[in-house]
Amino acid sequence: MAGATRTHCPYCSLQCGIHLASRDNGIPELTGWEDFPVNRGGLCMKGVNAAELIGHPERLTVPLARDRPGLPLRPVSWDDALDRVASAIKRTQQRYGRNAVGCFGGGGLTNEKAYQLGKFARVALRTANVDYNGRFCMSSAAEAANQAFGIDRGLPFPLSDLAAADVVLLVGSNPADTMPPAEQWLEAGRERGACHIVVDPRQTSTAKLAHRHLRSLPGTDLALANGLLYIAIREGLVDQDYIARRTTGFEAVRRAVRADWPDRTERTTGVSVADLTATLRALASARSAMILTARGAEQHADGTATVTAWINLALALGLPGRNRGSGWGTVTGQGNGQGGREHGLKADQLPGYRKLADPTDRAQVAAVWGIRPGELPEPGVSAYEMFERIGTEGGMRVLLLGASNPVVSAPNATRVAERLAALDLLVVTDFFLSESARLADVVLPTTQFAEEEGTLTNLEGRVLRRRRAVPAPPGVRTELEIWHALAERLGRGEHFPADPRVVYDELRRASAGGIADYSGISWDRLDAGEELFWPCPDETHPGTPRLFTESFPAPDGRARFVAVSYRGTTERPDDRYPYLLTTGRSRTHYQSGAQTRRNTALAAAEPNAYAEIHPELAAPLGIASGDAIRLTTRRGSVVVTARLTDAIRSDTVFVPFHWPRVNNLTSARLDLTSRMPEFKSCAVSVTAVNSRVRVPDFKENHG
Repeated sequence: MAGATRTHCPYCSLQCGIHLASRDNGIPELTGWEDFPVNRGGLCMKGVNAAELIGHPERLTVPLARDRPGLPLRPVSWDDALDRVASAIKRTQQRYGRNAVGCFGGGGLTNEKAYQLGKFARVALRTANVDYNGRFCMSSAAEAANQAFGIDRGLPFPLSDLAAADVVLLVGSNPADTMPPAEQWLEAGRERGACHIVVDPRQTSTAKLAHRHLRSLPGTDLALANGLLYIAIREGLVDQDYIARRTTGFEAVRRAVRADWPDRTERTTGVSVADLTATLRALASARSAMILTARGAEQHADGTATVTAWINLALALGLPGRNRGSGWGTVTGQGNGQGGREHGLKADQLPGYRKLADPTDRAQVAAVWGIRPGELPEPGVSAYEMFERIGTEGGMRVLLLGASNPVVSAPNATRVAERLAALDLLVVTDFFLSESARLADVVLPTTQFAEEEGTLTNLEGRVLRRRRAVPAPPGVRTELEIWHALAERLGRGEHFPADPRVVYDELRRASAGGIADYSGISWDRLDAGEELFWPCPDETHPGTPRLFTESFPAPDGRARFVAVSYRGTTERPDDRYPYLLTTGRSRTHYQSGAQTRRNTALAAAEPNAYAEIHPELAAPLGIASGDAIRLTTRRGSVVVTARLTDAIRSDTVFVPFHWPRVNNLTSARLDLTSRMPEFKSCAVSVTAVNSRVRVPDFKENHG
């Protein structure tokens, strides 16, 4: 498109290529970028409508602040707003210590912003309290991959490799709805004769396209994976040569799955022995096969162990690194969820996947930052734990919340809102007044995707250039400018440049030699059109689109089996809460809905929160499709609209999480390793609501 800017969609981890061209009404024309190899011009309904938000009437353009608690937010100058924040930081840290101030970031921040926010926490604030909302998304898969392979990259191969797989097993993933442009690669495989198998309690759009649907009970995917491995061992279908040459630890796993015989696995998961056997034989006999996990398998209190069980199965069958179209991967969700955790937004990590607890890593990053290693704080706690500890000894009293909306997206959300309200000062940077921003004491308006420069990293580990297509509204600043201004007021301004190219070049130096090495990926190379995947250790290196082809990034070059056992779901149905609740994404909305619920077309398509329930569950309760129903768990309740469908198990209720109050229901029980909350399974009751009670409409949910 002549005169158009090539950039990327602001939503999911595909980061689809788009063109933005100027129009007279100030809202750019948005079209797909046909040469971009991920989406090849295809866009989902969210991406197609993304440009509407650029000129949205609710856009924040001036700082807002409260003069004291209980008073409304009012417009203030930038100097006033920043002075309030800096003064509160100084006052609070002087009285309560450095950890009394913390930072929480979002998975939509560019690499430059994610890097700089993590650095701001450690250098300007010197606080251990920093984490990001990727903790609620990718943390279990990241921990499992690091244990097994020594590296965490969502897909260790390009997305296009899906088309080359003869068998694809998708566990808790629904790309046909949540990332439709990726479906073209699965469709290409099916047209070639590939077999696709989906594990999901719902007959999703992806499951309808698959050759086999394993409708498992929520929270039992670990048992399912171990049961499949039992069958592989019993039938002599494990790849003994691969195990001997490329792995370690298999014998412990062999012993661990002895209890997962097929009949027992069927009773636990609800998947028949015949389906279990057919699935395993399809995987084991294929020339190329993939196992892909996603949030359905991972957002559990045993999420790390569940992903580990699927990795064990993949290793036992000799899949990772075998050939194009084979392997294990996890389908990253958030737009820059990959880059955020690589460059220091997690509580225990430094840029390049370096560890904050490692003295060598601390020294290397501190040298780039121009500080002493001893100035760096120790590792902090995870996202939900940060919120829980607000106001306690060692907990936060001031929070800088960037590009995230935990009042909607966090588990046990009522509790999170209560803790945020207990802060002495909440500062939110965003471009809309989200539900979390409405609780803030200071709100700082920031740029949107089309108004800024930077880089992002998609689910493949592909590094991408975000390019400015339109100017930001007068009075709006980038987060880099905001953190620079705050750092200046805190006496650390020289450490925080506001130019994204300068920040990125520093990121490259800080990541050099690390697992996620970006040192060879320059803006110039990206602008020249090179396709670059990390690790890329120098500017002559072509990047690494496929990992594990020769060895694994462990000292001995081997992948590690890790024995795990199914212990049962942490919250089981009983007489009071007789059903299982699971949550997920819809085709129409994204994350907390702060953007998509403001989009005219998307809000019209799905204006209200709803629940999918089976007719057999609904009939005894006198519920018809379209009725208002109340869902209640041990943490709270919410009124939603009933959608009756036989595409879900009769003992399970599904609710998309894009609306306020839905996550009032979900459990904050944390995975012991990843600290991932258990979003995907809890006990719930369902009751019909008096006809005079209606489901809150979009504006009420939104405001």
